[in-house]
Amino acid sequence: MFSDINYAVASDDDQLQMFLAHSALINGLPTDAMAKITVFNRQLSQNVLLSLASPNDEAKYKVYANELEDIFTDKMADSNNIVHDKMITVASEKKNIEESRTFFARVGNDLTADFAKLSSKTTELGYKDRLRIFYDFFRNGADGEFEFDMRKEMAKGKSFKDRICPDNIEFKKDHIILGDKYARVIFLKEYPSFLKDSMLSELTDFSRSMMLSVDIQPIPTDDAVKQIQKKLLGIETDITKWQQKQNMNNNFSATIPYEMEQMRKEIKEFYDDITTRDQRMMFVTVTLVHVADSLDELNNDTETLFSIGRKHLCTFATLKYQQEDGFNTVLPYGLMKINAARTLTTESTAVLMPYKTQEIIDDGGLYYGINAISHNLLMCNRKMLLNGNGFILGVSGSGKSFASKLEIGLAAIFTDDDIIIIDPEREYSPLVLNLGGVSVKMSASSSSANHINAMSINKDVEDENPISMKSELLISIFDELLKNGNSRMGGGIGAKDKSIIDRCCIRVYADYMNGRSDKEPTLMQLRDELLNQPEPEAHDLALCIEMFTTGNLNSFAYESNVDVNNRIVSYDILELGEQMKAIGLLIILDNIMNRVIENRKRGRYTRVYIDEAHLFFKNQYSADFLLKAWKRFRKYGGLLTGITQNIEDCLKNDTARGMLANSEFLLMLNQAPSDRVELANLLNISETQMSYITNAGAGRGLIKVGGAIVPFINDFPKDTELYKLMSTKPGEG
Repeated sequence: MFSDINYAVASDDDQLQMFLAHSALINGLPTDAMAKITVFNRQLSQNVLLSLASPNDEAKYKVYANELEDIFTDKMADSNNIVHDKMITVASEKKNIEESRTFFARVGNDLTADFAKLSSKTTELGYKDRLRIFYDFFRNGADGEFEFDMRKEMAKGKSFKDRICPDNIEFKKDHIILGDKYARVIFLKEYPSFLKDSMLSELTDFSRSMMLSVDIQPIPTDDAVKQIQKKLLGIETDITKWQQKQNMNNNFSATIPYEMEQMRKEIKEFYDDITTRDQRMMFVTVTLVHVADSLDELNNDTETLFSIGRKHLCTFATLKYQQEDGFNTVLPYGLMKINAARTLTTESTAVLMPYKTQEIIDDGGLYYGINAISHNLLMCNRKMLLNGNGFILGVSGSGKSFASKLEIGLAAIFTDDDIIIIDPEREYSPLVLNLGGVSVKMSASSSSANHINAMSINKDVEDENPISMKSELLISIFDELLKNGNSRMGGGIGAKDKSIIDRCCIRVYADYMNGRSDKEPTLMQLRDELLNQPEPEAHDLALCIEMFTTGNLNSFAYESNVDVNNRIVSYDILELGEQMKAIGLLIILDNIMNRVIENRKRGRYTRVYIDEAHLFFKNQYSADFLLKAWKRFRKYGGLLTGITQNIEDCLKNDTARGMLANSEFLLMLNQAPSDRVELANLLNISETQMSYITNAGAGRGLIKVGGAIVPFINDFPKDTELYKLMSTKPGEG
């Protein structure tokens, strides 16, 4: 199996590079084997799509889950619900199993490397995967998981055929009866002199269950040269005889007939391709089988497919009295049972491009909109990525907040993950409260009702020292204060200060870590410990945090009185103030880290959303701290999402650029002109793809999931309760 690539939305230059890479792949096929490229149009039933993510059993989500079910049903009605599974099968005759294993190991490695040059991932299919393909085809529309254990079935005396075959198969003159379905095999009878690379994708875009196969038999170059020379010699002989005949009739000025001259020219071009342009000769056969519910529907579908072929000047024909042979040819068995081959060169074969656009339909995935090219649902499961961290990017009004709220809402309804939000603008509270969560309002003043202990730690960190982690946080806080000129040093923290902070940190945690006290220390105790040190630098540090312990900005200097054990928690930092915002963000993120570590022990994922993430990138230290969280959260089962419209701030910061480039998940909405250029260079996005985030409407853009970059549209119905919760437009919330 090989994954699709974004061929349809690539620029002309990129398409040319993809075409050349595909030509190289075909050119590298072994001459002692036959290759079959198959595109399987697998129709997704409604039950399968709705079961990709099952809603929670919680009653408070029932209204929203019902709304989403209706929305999914409507979206599926507008799409073709077809998934294109793409495979390449290599078949060869060998003397024994050892020889064949050696051969296929080499061919498999070569194909993997060649597909990698196309940015296509390959997966070698085991027997269960192969049987699943035939099960999906023969039992078209059957729901449920395909389970089959070869050893258990053999012990019962059963064959795998019993598991995948339909109730009956009947081969007629020009069609096949598969159970209660009808099928027909057609083949490409006549090729044009010019063929566009979009023909295969147009055929497979037809919303029916079908399989299309391109069988390729490479011919050894020496044999090909001999055949071409023989053919050329025959044409030259015919021309010579014709000229001799004209001379005998005293017609010495007659020109060679156009047909003969054209044939000689084409054969010479073919010969030059083989001998000087690194082309190879191929025998190519194109077959297609499509399935319908009735014979009338089958006939209509056949005519539609014929018309698609005629549009490209290709003639398709129905196999008469050869439906069984054609059936065994088109299915990915690795067999060739019909004689309908056409002689082509490598590049002529490569024009039959099987690529179009990438699809994102993950098991357990959340809904992000529909694919702008194929109109299928986009269902992404970030837990399946190398790392689940990501960004949501877009200018104001592009639908950035709506997209993040949609993911939060769907995660609450369809998963058991914990959800934590840092909310600088107090816009997530209605959503969080309606989903049964809590909104924690943080204020800088001592009169704040909510307190988070900046010295809170998790004692059960497995592979790191919790005190060392806290010491790093405190050093970053002091560094922030000193850089802002709150000390005589004014230029940041020095080596002496780091040693003093680390020493005091160890001392204030001694009783708590040894079990002599069940109360965590606070910033006040840290300040007292600093004052007890003999060094004058320690007293400077104590003076530095006086305002944040006994002064007016002491909301993080007390024991925590906030219950953050709710599954959904929003930290409202609107009233934190500019003085406390940078420090408060570090403390809150550290507090969230403790929650993430705790959830890891419980086997739960934690989704963390940081709105206005550019606040972290205003200085290098807070950016570095976020980068550490970026790496640690992945290790502890956290999915961290940065949400920002000021992408320029991120792109100017090397740390942020690194985070963007290494994020497996990116949701990009309409971008400012300067940001588009930077993003295109950073993520290697083509001009055609960039058009989807240029002057795009709200809810439209590009989604990057792993190596796939797909244009999407998310037109969410406005007459729903979910829309009212998520919209930030005046009058709609």
